[in-house]
Amino acid sequence: MGLLARVRKEWFIIGIVLVILAAKLQPSVGVRGGPLKPEITVAYVAVSLIFFNSGLSLKTEELTSALLHFRLHLFVQSFTLVFFPLVVWLLLKVLALTAINQWLLKGLQTVSCMPPPVSSAVILTKAVGGNEAAAIFNSAFGSFLGIVVTPALLLLFLGSSSSVPFSSIFAQLFMTVVVPLILGQVCRGFLREHLERRKIPFGAISSAVLLMIIYTTFCDTFSNPNIELDPTSLLLVVLIIFFLQLSFMLLTFAFSTRSGSGFSPADTVAIMFCSTHKSLTLGIPMLKIVFEGYEHLSLISVPLLIYHPSQILLGSVLVPTIRRWMTSRQKAMKLSTLQPV
Repeated sequence: MGLLARVRKEWFIIGIVLVILAAKLQPSVGVRGGPLKPEITVAYVAVSLIFFNSGLSLKTEELTSALLHFRLHLFVQSFTLVFFPLVVWLLLKVLALTAINQWLLKGLQTVSCMPPPVSSAVILTKAVGGNEAAAIFNSAFGSFLGIVVTPALLLLFLGSSSSVPFSSIFAQLFMTVVVPLILGQVCRGFLREHLERRKIPFGAISSAVLLMIIYTTFCDTFSNPNIELDPTSLLLVVLIIFFLQLSFMLLTFAFSTRSGSGFSPADTVAIMFCSTHKSLTLGIPMLKIVFEGYEHLSLISVPLLIYHPSQILLGSVLVPTIRRWMTSRQKAMKLSTLQPV
């Protein structure tokens, strides 16, 4: 394979490296309040575009069938909002005996309480060719569920309380997730034949939008003066985050592929990403609301700032491997059904 062909095939991973470098060199461009205005262009426009694009590309019958996949939804939501926080809470009981900064450890607990993201899990599932409809449903439903559950979990594990403006957060989620998805589906009804004839690269469009989200995320990370803390604690937290992500991805893979699980290979892909990813877009505003005026808010926010880009990086690196597994598994299943009894 020539260099140009390789670049075309791996353009997304190359793009990730380039936008991170750009964010490091000039973080002021994409920081909140900067020229790109990510508090508007990312929080509203980019996320809305991703879900409009998904609604436009997704066959209505596939989304309808996803709504009825109750076992998958129950698995994802239980894992991300019950199992995940409990395991991290137990892990932190051990880590509290170490010299790691205690506020960073509290930040790890806040990460575990966050709902699924409304973008990255869907895009990575689509990139692999998994059950995109299930990923969309669980990202949207988990985000709405998180409006109520996440503050309750923060109160339970960290003992912080505050009045949370559920109505404003709910309204933002409705306008950036539900409305664009419905509009995309409506437009698809009028443009179906045209879309199928033109073969529009919906996946590439969503991936390009995600690069913008990654860029602005790293701009915030590199421009945050509070990131400069004990290097040892920070490095250990980074390693712990990658360990948690890999462990939970392997765990969800093992559970969803075991005999009698009833999940298809495409379902497994959606489960792996939706169950292990956490939302920065919803997480940071929630932390600012629940811990308003809290002296150590910046340190508590650091693990979430690390978790979000690392889940995208790790997921992107694993996309080719997971795609090969899913393709081979689907072929094996198809051959087994064709064999005579």
